[in-house]
Amino acid sequence: MTTMDLARAERADFAEFLAGLTPEQWDQPSLCTKWRVRDVVAHAFGYDELDRDETVRQFVRGWLIPDRINAAVLELYRDRSPQQLLDMVQNHTDPRGFTAGFGGMIALVDGTIHHQDIRRTLGQPRTIPADRLKRVLGLVPGNPRLGAGRRIRGLRLRATDIDWAHGHGPEVIGPGEALLMAMAGRPAALTDLAGPGHATLAARLGNRPAT
Repeated sequence: MTTMDLARAERADFAEFLAGLTPEQWDQPSLCTKWRVRDVVAHAFGYDELDRDETVRQFVRGWLIPDRINAAVLELYRDRSPQQLLDMVQNHTDPRGFTAGFGGMIALVDGTIHHQDIRRTLGQPRTIPADRLKRVLGLVPGNPRLGAGRRIRGLRLRATDIDWAHGHGPEVIGPGEALLMAMAGRPAALTDLAGPGHATLAARLGNRPAT
């Protein structure tokens, strides 16, 4: 399957999951610092509704700083109800615009991570399809926007549930999903990991905000 195919599949699963949430769950916190479930959804899918000119406008409004850009885009969706956000998700299972960039890589990586940001805090785990998880794991270490490189430098990460490993040095081992979330800066995933490199990774994650 192509990266875009995997992105579509991930978004379809994400949409199905969100359709089952209660109104109260939409206002629960997520693993993304200061973002509720509704905020994560608006962030993950909101760019799809922006044409190229509006996307450029938001990038300028955010001074080309990722956190500021995300905040600017999020502000556009502050007043939307859970049903309106769900409608947006269901209308954009096929990525377009900014999130379709790099053959769907942005939609796949962001969608998978943010899906887990919500599931983990709501206590609703899932098994990410192995082909999807392996593709995302391969894309994250070199992604400068996520900052995974500095977190895992000098460490070897090895998944215990799929055939995937990366890097050299003291090992950090555990489920591929937990390795993914740790690379993305989510300290909550550390409890699912072990190995001689665990303490180093934990120290690097610290309490830095995740977005």
